[in-house]
Parts: sequence; structure tokens; C-alpha cells
Amino acid sequence: MRLQINGATAYAYTGTRAFVATQPTAVFIHGAANDHSVWSLQSRYFAFHGWNVLAVDLPGHGQSEGPLCTSVPALAAWMAAFLDALAVKNAVVIGHSMGSLTALELASQRADLVGKLALVGTAVPMAVGDALLDAALNDEEKARRMIVEWSFAPASQLGNNQKVPGSWLPGNSMALMQRMAKGVLHNDLAACKAYATGLDAATKVEAPSLVVIGERDMMTPPKAAQAVLGALRDSRAETIRDAGHNMTAEAPDAVLRVLWRFANA
Repeated sequence: MRLQINGATAYAYTGTRAFVATQPTAVFIHGAANDHSVWSLQSRYFAFHGWNVLAVDLPGHGQSEGPLCTSVPALAAWMAAFLDALAVKNAVVIGHSMGSLTALELASQRADLVGKLALVGTAVPMAVGDALLDAALNDEEKARRMIVEWSFAPASQLGNNQKVPGSWLPGNSMALMQRMAKGVLHNDLAACKAYATGLDAATKVEAPSLVVIGERDMMTPPKAAQAVLGALRDSRAETIRDAGHNMTAEAPDAVLRVLWRFANA
């Protein structure tokens, strides 16, 4: 699906299904220097089981035109514009990493758009080290290698692809980040680090919320999710065993199960 948002073309993967106004809608928001493809299994399952799916490419990512959004509130405003263009209300909004911050801010600002909120691989605030930010600015390949090293559990560094045996998960992640234009990674990481109002936003969220935690996550460690869990008024957590930050690829079925239960509860 392609729409014109703020004068630029925006893309969302729909699972190859037409948008049906009478069906519930699930919105999937990717993380830094990624695109809609990180939700391939989860979004396609929803689409083939009675849901509208909008797995977006954020501005300047994937098939969506820029300019980049330089802050989390700007990303949330863009998402609101996208959903307003389709007259979507009360969606299940699911975000990973930077996408989780975007989803959180959206839910705090536009309760009419978000019926349920799922934060996958989140931390509020989201610490981004100076060494990683510097590498993203001056040596993107080094920054990508750092992210890959920290984003996968040990077993996944060697193999462990549950859906495509023989395919190397870290290599897939590296290739996706390499597809992004120069500067996208630094922009996204800087936006995450600068988002200082997330816990205040969480106190304003009215929707039931789910926080999905990777047991072996080093980018957003399990303990880093506790503050937002405490700030959200109606929240619960699910832990994906033996998975790191890129749990949508490492443990796609387990992530799908917890999201599916939550969306249909």
C-alpha cells in the first residue's frame, strides 16, 4: 500500500491483503535503520487470519520517501497522519525498539488511534552509548557490526534460523541496515537517545499494554523495561526465552504467539 503523507510517498506492507474497513487493524512499526520486513512472519499471519495489517516503512526507510523524522514525537505525528489518512481507529499498535518509542508516544497523544499497545524490545528511556553514536556518525559499518553483536543471543550468532535453515541471522540484519541511506542509522539512534519524556508519556496511555522482553537482550536489557511497565496503568510483560533484541527474527513463532494472544484477548 502506498499513500501520500505530508507530500511524500509512504509505504506499508499489508500482507498482500486488501484493507477492509470492518476488520480490526494491526500496525507494526520497525526499529532503527530497519523496514517493514522485520515483521514478515508476524504481519503475514495477522493478514491471513482476519486482520488488516499495516507494517509501515517510516520516512526515509525502505520504500517510504523522506525526509527523515529526527525525533520520536515527529515519528509519532507521522504515524498519526498515516492512520488518519486511512480513517483507522482503535488499532493494535506494535513497535520494536525505536518503533516501540514511536508507538508509546502515539498512544499517549492519540488515544483514539490505539486500542492496544505492544512494545517489543523496549527501554524507556532508551540508552544509546556515545561510542555507538560516534560510530554511526563517522563509521557506519562499525556501528552496524556493534549493533549486530549486541542484538542476537549467542546461539543466533552461529545459526539458529528457525524459518530458513542455513541462513545467517546476523548477516541478514547487517544487509538490511546496509540498504539504508547514509545517515539514517545515526538519525534514528540520536532520536532514541533524545527521547526523554517516555515515562511521562506512559502515564498518559489509556490502552492495555504488553511489553515483550528478550531474555538475552543486550540492547534493551530486561531490567530496562521495568520502568515503563511500572508507568503504564494497564500493562503486563512476556519474556521470550533465549532471544536477544532481534527477537522477531530469532524467535518469530514465540513473538507471534504472545502478540496474537494479546491482540485477540
